Amino acid sequence: MTDLGGVYTLRPVTYDAYQDACARLEGQVFGGTWGYAFGPSAKTPLPLGETFSWGIFSGDDQIGWQFSHQTDERTVSMADTGILPAHQGRGVYTRLLPHVLDAFQAAGYTLVSSHHRATNNRVIIPKLRAGFLVQGLNLYEGGLNVALTLSLDDTYRDAMHVRSGFMQAHGEAARRLGVAAPPQPDAPPAPVIPLPDDAEPGTDLGGGYTLHRVPDATYREVYAQLESAAYDTVSFDWAGPARLTAPDAPQFAWLVAHSGTVVGWHSSRQWKARTAYMSNTAFLPAHRGQGLYTRLLPFILAFLRKQGYDIVRSGHHATNSAVLIPKLRAGFRLQGLEVAEHGVMAVLIHSFDDVYREYMDVRSGLNRPTGEVARRLGLNGE
Repeated sequence: MTDLGGVYTLRPVTYDAYQDACARLEGQVFGGTWGYAFGPSAKTPLPLGETFSWGIFSGDDQIGWQFSHQTDERTVSMADTGILPAHQGRGVYTRLLPHVLDAFQAAGYTLVSSHHRATNNRVIIPKLRAGFLVQGLNLYEGGLNVALTLSLDDTYRDAMHVRSGFMQAHGEAARRLGVAAPPQPDAPPAPVIPLPDDAEPGTDLGGGYTLHRVPDATYREVYAQLESAAYDTVSFDWAGPARLTAPDAPQFAWLVAHSGTVVGWHSSRQWKARTAYMSNTAFLPAHRGQGLYTRLLPFILAFLRKQGYDIVRSGHHATNSAVLIPKLRAGFRLQGLEVAEHGVMAVLIHSFDDVYREYMDVRSGLNRPTGEVARRLGLNGE
């Protein structure tokens, strides 16, 4: 028995006991989701590899379960976790994860996979915080699923970052991938740039940091001087300027300052009639890991909402969980993956419209279409 804090414990159970718990409780746990009902199975199930079954208990009452099974010679799948609604939102899932992952590592697995409905941030966020990385999306009978993978091997985790374009191949990861990047000279220190004279009065971000609206031209001038100091990512080199000009659209730009000097920036622009695009955010390395991005987001979102946008879109390297987590916590939903010039990018969407936010949950299969969402989809809602 493993103590999960408070009244909760995690206990190994037999496979039959796990199936019994599912039969008794899954209607309460997953009753609000929206899946496709296949007919009877045409084939017998594939045999399971090694299995791991746990019961989640509140005192003596079983309130959930976790079931995992081997899928190949190095991968275990966290196939099924359920917690009764009355016990959700209490950090139980976050606290059980380390114990389950320790069991997989002790059993000799290299990779841990899991799948969740793409808008189920309550599960995706603790998984990303535990080290899982976004690996893909697929449509299946339950809706739109996001695939997550945790590597218990540091080198393979580096390789996933290389694949997404988040970092350059080096060391053992480069050798395993069969490539060799040329050695890079040490980057010179970032230039010290005073806050420009045309910056508007600042918004306090806490910790001595302030956010200042600036003209787009000023932002671009600062960006050009600090770009190389802010990014370690690998983008495609077009080897020449674009032949066409960008569409004329409203642009919005801010600089982040500390002690009178620029240490970061954010830019947004209009994407479509209803949509704004958060196109670029960065902080110099010495100013990361202090919650700046989390504190910046509410101001940018409030500004874009005031401009009249219904939706905010953004794209980030699929393995850049340091940005994905605060975005998801702010209400963004994972909506896709695309290969762009900067790498494999996760597409995130935030809606200021409550009905559209519910609509995204319906499309992913997390919720059934009811009420106003059902009406707008031409369905008879409950």
